Amino acid sequence: MSPPWPFVGTEALAAGLVTNYGLRTAYVAVHRNVYVPRDARPDAVDKAVAAWLWSRRLGVLAGMSASALHGTRWIDADLPAEVNRPGRDKVDGIVLHSDVLGDDETCSRRGMPVTTAARTAFDVGRVPGLETAVIRIDALRHATGVGVDAIQAIAHRHRGARGTKQLRRVLELSDPGAESPQETRTRLVLTSAGLPPLETQIEVRDQFGRFVARLDMGWPDALVAVEFDGAHHWTDPRQRSRDIDRIAELAELNWIVVRVSGEMLRHRPTVVVQRVRAALRERGLVVAETA
Repeated sequence: MSPPWPFVGTEALAAGLVTNYGLRTAYVAVHRNVYVPRDARPDAVDKAVAAWLWSRRLGVLAGMSASALHGTRWIDADLPAEVNRPGRDKVDGIVLHSDVLGDDETCSRRGMPVTTAARTAFDVGRVPGLETAVIRIDALRHATGVGVDAIQAIAHRHRGARGTKQLRRVLELSDPGAESPQETRTRLVLTSAGLPPLETQIEVRDQFGRFVARLDMGWPDALVAVEFDGAHHWTDPRQRSRDIDRIAELAELNWIVVRVSGEMLRHRPTVVVQRVRAALRERGLVVAETA
């Protein structure tokens, strides 16, 4: 029977879960005395567990590792784990923090100490890079439901901490309705262009109350929506067929739907803004051009 992984090598040997030969041949050390199967592809949660074991179960998982334990999706598996613990150790694959955490800034997930959702948001929202920070806080808020007030309370407690100016702007831009990084990026393109504030995850029903669609974002009073379509919307024939029917139903209900692809978002964001602005003007909204 193989031990659950990641695991502490000496503990697995003592428990008879693995032999010395098996440990050398079937597993690889990701940190000192912490092992995973040789062919494993650890995700963010796996890396967090491994880092906590490396800390001899004394550290508090923080940053993106805490975010992963809180259920956040879309975390790049190549990112290093993050652990809060005293000391000046340096170790490959782990970012070490030495912050003083209040008793109400930690909690338990899967039997491991992690920073709370509010404290985690305070940390990830201060890492340089506005767009990345908004994406990370959107995803964390979507996963946990943590509110802006709770995050701001942590920020108030730690006034003067590095990155709090960016955090304030991040919280102004954040929306827990985003269900993917690309939805966040689409929203940021629109808001940075000076378009009116929009709503996310808009539920559309017909005149009989039948559910028709849930739209990524838009202006329900104007019946204008913006949908980010991932690659499967264009390459999966069944999904494409469903999309055609869905768009037709929305058109019958007088919705204008501007569809956005990854290529447009990366290389032609101005086209996205122009199409959305034209749709809003068609509905009689005055939308000023940005300078």
